[in-house]
Amino acid sequence: MIAALRSILFYIAFYPLTVGLVIVAVGSAMIGGAGLFSIVRFWTVWHRACMRLAGIRVQVEGKLADGPALYAIKHESFFEALELPHYLPRPVVFAKAELFKIPAWGRAARYYGLIPVEREQGATALRAMGKAARKFAQTGRPLAIFPEGTRVPHGQRPPLRSGFAGLYKIAGLPVVPVAVNSGPLYHRLWKQPGTITLRIGEPIPPGLSRAEIEARVHAAINELND
Repeated sequence: MIAALRSILFYIAFYPLTVGLVIVAVGSAMIGGAGLFSIVRFWTVWHRACMRLAGIRVQVEGKLADGPALYAIKHESFFEALELPHYLPRPVVFAKAELFKIPAWGRAARYYGLIPVEREQGATALRAMGKAARKFAQTGRPLAIFPEGTRVPHGQRPPLRSGFAGLYKIAGLPVVPVAVNSGPLYHRLWKQPGTITLRIGEPIPPGLSRAEIEARVHAAINELND
């Protein structure tokens, strides 16, 4: 009962303001993007504050890479997407292409720096993603991807999507694996109190074989998946 009440407080606090911020962000993108990064940053800080209403804390272990890198992140709940701009400075995120078809929102997403993932276009889409990744990396912004492709329940370890190794090869960037254990607390209607851990691993250098990079990333992002 207490968890349910705290979850209701979370929803009441977080989502009404979120709707307003989305409207403002879309409007910002329509007139040139002024303030868009600040809006997103404020949104993530507000989300952290609202999580405390639900009794959820976040601890971050490890440190970010020095220089551009591709962050490969475990994906158990909506928490990972909301948290990205909080611990990564202006991240460039690989996201489902369907999201970019949402009127107006798609324009805001592109302006911020999201890269569409066209899963049905194979090598053509992979080359386009790699080109975009290299372009953003030259600006110093970190790149972020969920290599499993979608949210998975805590405790499950699905193989990485085949396109991840191809993107790693084309982008030519070190990969930083990030393990997370948000599922048991966040991925449910009634949030559960506790601490979510984000464990940032050591950078994995570019140039490894597909088998090796997949094995190392898969093991690292599942370190908290017990």
